Amino acid sequence: VRKLACDPRWQTWLAVTPDPAITDRVWPRATGLMEQGRGDLGERMARVFETLPPGPAAIIGSDIPGIDRSDIWQAFRALGANDAVFGPAPDGGYWLVGTKRQRPLPGLFQNVRWSSEHTLADTLRNLHDRKIALLREIADLDEIDGYRRWRKTGIAGI
Repeated sequence: VRKLACDPRWQTWLAVTPDPAITDRVWPRATGLMEQGRGDLGERMARVFETLPPGPAAIIGSDIPGIDRSDIWQAFRALGANDAVFGPAPDGGYWLVGTKRQRPLPGLFQNVRWSSEHTLADTLRNLHDRKIALLREIADLDEIDGYRRWRKTGIAGI
């Protein structure tokens, strides 16, 4: 959060779960805060897109130590010519999803097999008639072994 929130090119928001944790004093002051609410991952991400102020938006997970500000900037640049942008992960999911939010993207997260090798493909299928950009692949830290490799090498998912 500290690495990304300090960039003046965007505003950083934290979508917190569980919802009561929003009152914790641990959250950085340089960010906006919102509750994720109930539901599966897709329902919670859709709610974030609906809650944020108008304009392009990108959602990332908190388990992506390999991300840097240039990745976020590339996502926003890609949204200039595309309806959506994704940062693929080696496990078939994605570390970033972004949309222009100029026109609705109904069903963006419907019928997605979350936390599987099909997650990105299922989500892309929901955008069959839209322009989509893909960013570089970055691994997330879903399991303790990935975390240990990252601590040793600084590279997740290898």
